[in-house]
Amino acid sequence: MKRPRLSVVIPCYNEEACLEMLHSRVSAAARDAVGEDFEIVLINDGSRDGSWSVMQRLSEGDPHLVAINLSRNHGHQLALTAGLDLCSGEEILIIDADLQDPPELLADMRATMAAEGADVVYAVRRKRDGESFFKLATAAAFYRVLDRVTDTPIPLDTGDFRLMTRRALDAFLSLPEQARFIRGMVAWVGFRQVPFLYDRQERHAGESKYPLSKMIRFALDAVTGFSTAPLRFASHVGLALTAASVLLILYIAIAWLTGSVIQGWTSTMLVVVILGAVQMFVLGMIGEYLGRLYVESKRRPLYLVADVAGPVKGHARLGYRFEDSDEAQHFDPSPTPSEPAAASTIPPLPDPRRRTPR
Repeated sequence: MKRPRLSVVIPCYNEEACLEMLHSRVSAAARDAVGEDFEIVLINDGSRDGSWSVMQRLSEGDPHLVAINLSRNHGHQLALTAGLDLCSGEEILIIDADLQDPPELLADMRATMAAEGADVVYAVRRKRDGESFFKLATAAAFYRVLDRVTDTPIPLDTGDFRLMTRRALDAFLSLPEQARFIRGMVAWVGFRQVPFLYDRQERHAGESKYPLSKMIRFALDAVTGFSTAPLRFASHVGLALTAASVLLILYIAIAWLTGSVIQGWTSTMLVVVILGAVQMFVLGMIGEYLGRLYVESKRRPLYLVADVAGPVKGHARLGYRFEDSDEAQHFDPSPTPSEPAAASTIPPLPDPRRRTPR
């Protein structure tokens, strides 16, 4: 099978208002870059609006478009994983459906990849239009804290907008974990990776799909997936509290020997509350890691495909798609002629009226 030169992978959730413009701009950018040798992979991540109907209609009029409908909402990172798993291009562009990341930068990103001999060109946000001060401040703090605590260097101020070669993608697809922080996983893979500066634009339509609760969950996935710093922090806090307890015991012993009256119900309760809070925090972090081990031990597929519109050339390695299963490959729908029943191989029972000779 001949691979297309380019695959553009776009996860979508409730993006009905963006899809027409998205398809037009991405198609134009891909044609300017590689001619007609490309595919666009749209992943419908359990949208509740008419996104899937629009995708089906667009795929009917465009042989370059592949639309994949997941069985439910799996989340942005798993939906993106599904698209990366099922795409087939030699080069892969990852972009979001809200058009905050301009697809017209594709040609410049390909030029940077060729000039630098890179396997990954990751886009670094120089400016972010249309976002609140809270979002900008928390995003800046998140990337800088993440850079301090993770064992793998992750570029600052980057999202999933990037261009990858096939060998970098295949290396990424060898990582099977459930809790996925894709920009960190791509950084972990290595190879030559170079930055590409750009200005992020406002959303074309719709609203952000990352409220505060999802941002917190995303941050936990990033930290626990790439760092054991929280567990080390728990150990350090435990050592510090142990030292403080020894000093407190010495203070109590000296006060008892000198006959001093030890007062202070308030200070006692303060110590109890502080110790209890630290213990609950430590237990919570240990539980977070144990919970992830429990999820990973199930070995469930990362995504399930319900429907497909358009020619899917890739095969599901990390998820499940019926066409890639053994049943789909070996099932023969043609009727088979009935065969005569095989002769019984069970020996006949002995006649009870016959006596066995001695």
